[in-house]
Amino acid sequence: MNHRITSGMRVFNVFNVIVLSALALAMFLPYLNIFAQSLSSAKAITNGWVSLWPVEFTWINYQYVFQDPTIWRAFLISVIITVCGTAINLVMTSSLAYPLSRPEYVGRKYIILMVLFTMIFSAPLIPVFILIKSLGMMNTLWAVMIPNAIAAFNFFIMRSFFMNIPSELIDSSRIDGCGEMGILWRIVVPLSKPAMATMGIYYAVYHWNSYTNALYYLNERSLYPLQIKLRQMIDTDTTNMDPNAALFSETLSMSPEGIKMATVFVATIPILLVYPFLQKYFVKGMMIGSVKA
Repeated sequence: MNHRITSGMRVFNVFNVIVLSALALAMFLPYLNIFAQSLSSAKAITNGWVSLWPVEFTWINYQYVFQDPTIWRAFLISVIITVCGTAINLVMTSSLAYPLSRPEYVGRKYIILMVLFTMIFSAPLIPVFILIKSLGMMNTLWAVMIPNAIAAFNFFIMRSFFMNIPSELIDSSRIDGCGEMGILWRIVVPLSKPAMATMGIYYAVYHWNSYTNALYYLNERSLYPLQIKLRQMIDTDTTNMDPNAALFSETLSMSPEGIKMATVFVATIPILLVYPFLQKYFVKGMMIGSVKA
């Protein structure tokens, strides 16, 4: 069937392109400025000469970042929190969403209401802090990953996807002797790659950018993730280069801003590298619930 494109639709499409392009540009330009500053000299950064292109090009900022052991330790902690935390999130969310998506589950409405309640009213900070402390999770990475194991919004998206899986497929699996856990992990989860990829990106970005939980529950510097390290660098304006290192004498004449910008840019690389591999699933996952099967 041929659809005639009216003049109003053309105007609407042009308007969409202009607005979305402006929004994309507004989001990209600050990132480009950060990258330009990370490759510029201290003199250019201090005098405000850097805008969208490096001035007095230099690699010294990245050389410092790659030789600072405290940054790499914080980077490793963030990777551990993101990978393990995302795995916990996906397992816990899918384990709750699947039974609550099946009509034969007795009492599921009451549990859904309880989950919805946590979505509207979040727990106060002090009771959560006391609970984490009483469970012995203070100064452990579990305190950053466990309390947010299930996000209510992501739970409802996952449940909506599971509800669109044909009941006949699940019933036939039961007839063949497959248990409920076997149905979930052998049939439902493999069919839910778009939903898993979408939830995985949401959870991974949350863990990678998480700052407040680490600030509240981690007191040991050896456990600080990258976001806390970046905050320390911004607050103190100091560096941790070993005085015996080859770059130390050059670093003394540098602006800390260049090192901060290089660290910020390095901190965004993992998410940027993961997204292209999950993009096709992410696009499908964004349509979850919009069209009923």
